[in-house]
Amino acid sequence: MAAEALEGVKTLTFDVQGTCVDFYRPIMRMGEALNRAKGIAVDWARLSAEWRDLYRRTLDEVIAGQRPWIRVDAIYRQALDVLLERHALSGRFSIAERDELNTVWTKLDAWPDSVAGLDRLGRKYVTSTLSNAGMAAVVAVVRHAGLPFDAVLTAELARSYKPAPAVYQLAVDYLGYRPDQIMMVACHKYDLKAARAFGMRTAFVARPQEFGPDARPDVSPEPWFDVHAGSFTELADRLGA
Repeated sequence: MAAEALEGVKTLTFDVQGTCVDFYRPIMRMGEALNRAKGIAVDWARLSAEWRDLYRRTLDEVIAGQRPWIRVDAIYRQALDVLLERHALSGRFSIAERDELNTVWTKLDAWPDSVAGLDRLGRKYVTSTLSNAGMAAVVAVVRHAGLPFDAVLTAELARSYKPAPAVYQLAVDYLGYRPDQIMMVACHKYDLKAARAFGMRTAFVARPQEFGPDARPDVSPEPWFDVHAGSFTELADRLGA
């Protein structure tokens, strides 16, 4: 990244699930507790992957105009019903239990570097979430994980989902900076590719454990990243924060 472009960055916007917080281990903890309590043997690693896949499929349908906008917490809740039916578990979980199970997405753990890195970055830049999750859900995640953000922005405000340009426009409209003054931080390449097309700067932070110890997500550098880092603290180092 050219020095003059780096100096022009005024604010950092962050993907949340996967980038700032770990969703895999909280789901596994919850699942293991449920297996013990109910005497079942669900493979929660597999189920969590299917849950995320159904979630992403619905987001893409909303973006494509194939279905009306729906909040992420409702998407996860509907997908949970599908999963329980698919795995012949519908009779083992009441509606109240399903509702409670769905709240796991608001009780996610910060990665070990997230709080310290965000604290350092926040001394130099305005920091904000820019998440596909709903406003209430992201507020809950930020509070639960103790993430020191200046602002909370989510796709709910645009009634669309990343990678739709309307979501990145939120950062311009609500934070008051041009796209080239905003750096999108994410561990997902599709997110950064869309942010770059919108005119933002991009920082990829590798989260190789995002989907658990047996997954192999693509964390390789790309020539079009402005910054590639292994943690938020390394990102702070790279940005002089």
